Amino acid sequence: MRNCVGINIKKNEIIIRISEGAEQSEIMECLNKKIPALKKLYKTEKTPIFVTGKVLKNKEIEEIKKLISSNIDVKITFDSPKVLGLYGIKKIFEKDIENSETKFHRGSLRCGQKLEFEGSLVILGDVNNGAEVIAGENIVVLGILRGLAHAGAKGNTKAIIAANLIESPQIRIANKVKEMDKDLSEQNYKCAFMEKDEIVLE
Repeated sequence: MRNCVGINIKKNEIIIRISEGAEQSEIMECLNKKIPALKKLYKTEKTPIFVTGKVLKNKEIEEIKKLISSNIDVKITFDSPKVLGLYGIKKIFEKDIENSETKFHRGSLRCGQKLEFEGSLVILGDVNNGAEVIAGENIVVLGILRGLAHAGAKGNTKAIIAANLIESPQIRIANKVKEMDKDLSEQNYKCAFMEKDEIVLE
């Protein structure tokens, strides 16, 4: 088993760093083996623990927190947000966006690739022509969205599609479809959402 959990001691906190590519089962096994050494640091002081590194899902955060808390009475904070929601997009577009479990995909999607997730999807790259992204909730692309995107695939009309630039031939939210003709694709749109039963672009 590889060492996917590192522990660093700083003046005001203890940092637990989790390797980005580690599976949750690996993390829990490795962390469990390090608990005895971690406990020895807490004979007198209660230095808070800060968990960083891999972007964690809500369930993974709770599992790690439960393991540490059951052995050590200490404050634990996570670099990953406790509730993975799209707060940044909400601030920009001032729309009510429901929070959901979020999956982060590193890198761009090439032609022929398809990415699906029941919650929200954040693509750390571009979605190129011929690629497809389907999410039960929101879709956020930090690069350019040129492929097909379907947010709210299970019928959530409050879902949004946001990107640095939307150049898709077609986008979908819930059961609505918006065909992007040439004039639309040249308008530098960055967000799509439902309003009055229609997909609106901004």
